[in-house]
Amino acid sequence: MRFVLFIIALLTGVPAAFAADCTASAAPQVDWQRCYMDGRAFVGHDLGQARLRETSFQRSDLSGANLSKVDGYRVRFISAVLKGAKLDDGLFSDADFTKTDLTGASLVRADLRRARFFRAVLRGADLTGAKTLGADFLEADLSGAKWLDGTRICAEGSLGQCN
Repeated sequence: MRFVLFIIALLTGVPAAFAADCTASAAPQVDWQRCYMDGRAFVGHDLGQARLRETSFQRSDLSGANLSKVDGYRVRFISAVLKGAKLDDGLFSDADFTKTDLTGASLVRADLRRARFFRAVLRGADLTGAKTLGADFLEADLSGAKWLDGTRICAEGSLGQCN
C-alpha cells in the first residue's frame, strides 16, 4: 500500500500523506477525494467528516447515510438517492445534485453555495440555516421542505422556489 501511495504522490505531486485511498471502506473521516463511487450502495453508512472533494457518486444509493460535516466541495451526486440522508453542517459548495432524490434529507446549516439542484427532489427536506447563495433550484421539487428560516414550509407544488 505504501508503494501505491508513493506512486500517486510521484505522479500527482501530492504528498503521500494527503493522497486519497479510494479503496478504503466507508467510515467516518474516510478520504475519498477525487474518487469514483458511481453506482455503489452506501445505504445507512456513516461517512461523517469524510473528505469527498470532487468525488463522483452518480446513480449511487446513500439513503439514510450520515454525511454530516463532510467536505464535499464539487462532489457529484447526479441521479443519486439520498432519501433521509443527513448532510448537516457539510460543505457542498459547487456540488451537483442534478436529478438527485433528497426526499426527507436534512441539510441543516449546510453550505450549498453555487450547488446545482436541477430537477432534484427535496420533498420534506430540512434546509434550516443552509447557505444557498448562487444555488440553482431550477425545476427542483421543494414541496413540504422546511426553508432556510427553519419555520416556513414550502407549499405543495413548489418547483424551483419555495412558495
